[in-house]
Amino acid sequence: MIGYFVAINLALSVLTPSVAAADTNRQVLVRDITSIEGVRDNMLVGYGLVTGLNRTGDSQQTFLTVQTLANAMQKMGVLIQPSVVIVKNVAAVFITASLPPFARPGAKLDVTVSSVGDAKSLEGGVLLMSALHGPDGQVYAEAQGPLVLGGYLAGNGQNNREVNSTTVGSIPNGGIVERDTAVDLHDFKTVSLLLHNPDFTTAKSIADVVNQDFHRPVATVLDSRRVDISVAEASSPSVPLLISRVQNLMLSVHTPAKIVINERTGTIVLGGDVKLSPVSVIHGTLSIQVVTDYGAAIVPDNKGRPQTVLVPQTNLNVNDGPAQSMRLDDGANVEELVNGLHAIGTTAHDVVAILQAIKAEGGLQADLEVQ
Repeated sequence: MIGYFVAINLALSVLTPSVAAADTNRQVLVRDITSIEGVRDNMLVGYGLVTGLNRTGDSQQTFLTVQTLANAMQKMGVLIQPSVVIVKNVAAVFITASLPPFARPGAKLDVTVSSVGDAKSLEGGVLLMSALHGPDGQVYAEAQGPLVLGGYLAGNGQNNREVNSTTVGSIPNGGIVERDTAVDLHDFKTVSLLLHNPDFTTAKSIADVVNQDFHRPVATVLDSRRVDISVAEASSPSVPLLISRVQNLMLSVHTPAKIVINERTGTIVLGGDVKLSPVSVIHGTLSIQVVTDYGAAIVPDNKGRPQTVLVPQTNLNVNDGPAQSMRLDDGANVEELVNGLHAIGTTAHDVVAILQAIKAEGGLQADLEVQ
């Protein structure tokens, strides 16, 4: 007997983390929630060749690798024709790195190398010296060295095994800074603090705690993201000492009420300060199953002779479970919501639909962000 099964499931499901009620205020350092304007990393990118591969490099059809290798050989005094170059042990790669603030010439950088062509693996390869450029096109660092991979490729043909990526590797301390990009803090007239999470209340709290520590108004709130501190008004011996003093101040941060939902993974993060208005939730399960079975039957053919054929038999099953309900009183918190959802038997992804419905009804006093 051959069976075919078709199922339509119209059920709600919920997955919620175990969240305990938390205080809406938490003590943090200014350094943990802000950055200094002008003190930042810079992205670097370059192009180069990885050599020494064990016949896992780019194929002959990757012309850019052939041309790059011919150009590199020409710079070393060896003139070759690109049409006769074999590049099985060579791969064209992009090199990326992050140039930290106050990097001086000679400082070391970690670089990441990724294949550009159709190389199978960069395992065992060595990056030839390559220039790393900034957004303005200037060379800020040079990179070179053996690659470290986080995976491997073993076997050949249809019988192989690959763990993680073999076409991306790294070179710890493989880059050397060649150009000075350090910011001169002594030229700063104003130190600007940029909040990682813009919030007017937090910005005002930062200005208040700074003014209180200096016993005079040296900090001003410009908007929800920026707080300016006057270097002249602070009368600090130097800008670095001023920044160090400000960054180590403690303040209370008011965490906004927010719920973040990732529908792809079914992950829901609810803040402990999320409050709900009086609301009732009814949860039910409706399952419809259509099953088609094929059984053998003997019927006569066009000449009257018996023959065996498959006859379809369709069965329809409908299961409508009893509805479960829960009620939340005014001011209910996340812990009460989670306990209530578990009590009515919710599973996996239903929390998305339930929270969206509560938000639409007006019973959820928080921002709902769906990713």
